[in-house]
Amino acid sequence: MRAARTATLLLALLPALSWAQQTAPIPLKETPGKAASSEEAVTSKVPLDDIRRFVAVYNAVRAAYVDPVDDNKLMQSAVRGLLLDLDPHSTYFNKEDAEAFDEQANGAYEGIGVELQQQPDNASMKVISPIDDTPAAKAGILAGDLIIAIDGKPISAIDASEPLRGPAGSKVVLTIVRDGKPKPFDVSLTRQTIRVTSVRSRLLEPGYGYIRLSTFQADTGSDFQKHLQQLQKQSGGNLKGLVLDLRSNPGGLLTAAVQVADDLLDKGNIVSTRGRISISDARFDATPGDLLKGAPVVVLVDAGSASASEVLAGALRDNKRARVIGSRTFGKGSVQTVLPLDNGDSVKLTTARYYTPSGKSIQATGIVPEVELKAAPRPEDEALPASLSDYSEATLPGHLRGDEEGTEGYHAGAVLPGDGPINDALAELKNPGSVAARLKAEAAKAEADKAAKAAAKPSPKAEPKAEAKPEAKPEAKPEAKPEAKPEAKPAEIPAKP
Repeated sequence: MRAARTATLLLALLPALSWAQQTAPIPLKETPGKAASSEEAVTSKVPLDDIRRFVAVYNAVRAAYVDPVDDNKLMQSAVRGLLLDLDPHSTYFNKEDAEAFDEQANGAYEGIGVELQQQPDNASMKVISPIDDTPAAKAGILAGDLIIAIDGKPISAIDASEPLRGPAGSKVVLTIVRDGKPKPFDVSLTRQTIRVTSVRSRLLEPGYGYIRLSTFQADTGSDFQKHLQQLQKQSGGNLKGLVLDLRSNPGGLLTAAVQVADDLLDKGNIVSTRGRISISDARFDATPGDLLKGAPVVVLVDAGSASASEVLAGALRDNKRARVIGSRTFGKGSVQTVLPLDNGDSVKLTTARYYTPSGKSIQATGIVPEVELKAAPRPEDEALPASLSDYSEATLPGHLRGDEEGTEGYHAGAVLPGDGPINDALAELKNPGSVAARLKAEAAKAEADKAAKAAAKPSPKAEPKAEAKPEAKPEAKPEAKPEAKPEAKPAEIPAKP
């Protein structure tokens, strides 16, 4: 029922937008904590002066640009530019790009397997997350990397929004800029058919299960149920607890995240969405039936956990169904709706914001874990960027302002690769509070060691005082030679008589 409801939302939104342009002014809703500006009200009047200005510029480009410009290409650029300054997630898809987007949502396409974010300067694309077991992940592409060129061609000179797609078996060379690296470097990859397995599972210990969700696609909800049933069977029907790993999960279909949340909740709200027009407003609630029958859950997140994965983490946390540990999430709290056009193209438009069951928006703030983990140091810092302080929704140019954005003490999260965080999640699952206590003890010990070192520093400083021995300059008795002269002279004086 929920999936059908969302499909209705997507299909109904386009005529609703057209209707809004043709009717009397519609006042904006007030975002919690923010009063809507009357200047932003939707009006029925077409801005004719602005359209005339656009046509004048359009004709000037056609007539005077140094090289002839195809009308269709020029209009495509104009439409892309119209959406580019709205926010980082609204974009225009031509027919091919729209098909590729649909393929990715369905879990099969040809490419390298990476979630990208086009940067406003049009000169680079930021890696939101590589997808597990794809050419990008195997080649060491990391969340936060910037791709500045493909096959030696600058990003600004590439037209397609999915330039990394291509026939399976073909090669592509990416030029990467990474924090901590002094200069760009190249990575060579071979494209393949990406059949994204969004769900993986295993037993960490007898009775304790682990499920990894790498993305949310059409079959993620049903696959989650199958893996959970397998873990139950392997545990003799008595699964004592579950670690749900959402690290570097860039999101995907909202309905898939809602289904997973519903499988673990017996009641309560999962998520709500609010937009400017009523058709964008929706509420998703859990139905009776917890597949884990109340067994404890720990959710593992990091800076690469975005959008639908943040919705799932927030739903389980706010309903007190799970503890969230890891690092602050990305903070993408907006809803994008794909609006098909009659020529086969599509517009991916931000139409609403997500709100967790507690009524809070995660936009530009993310989910703050109850237990915060730090990234383990890696040899030569090869595995992670030296700094991911700029890796969050809050630092994307043109991002939607968050309700709680800019609060004191905010800091972006970090990407947490490897098995260390999984071990911490298991420890927290078996003994709630144990990881926080250990981290607190480690921090106290580090402070004590630091204080001890600081206290020991005065002893080296005592050495300069020992060097103050020059004050005992009597030892430098070479200067006492003047005394030797008087002794020599009296000996010569009596000799004269």
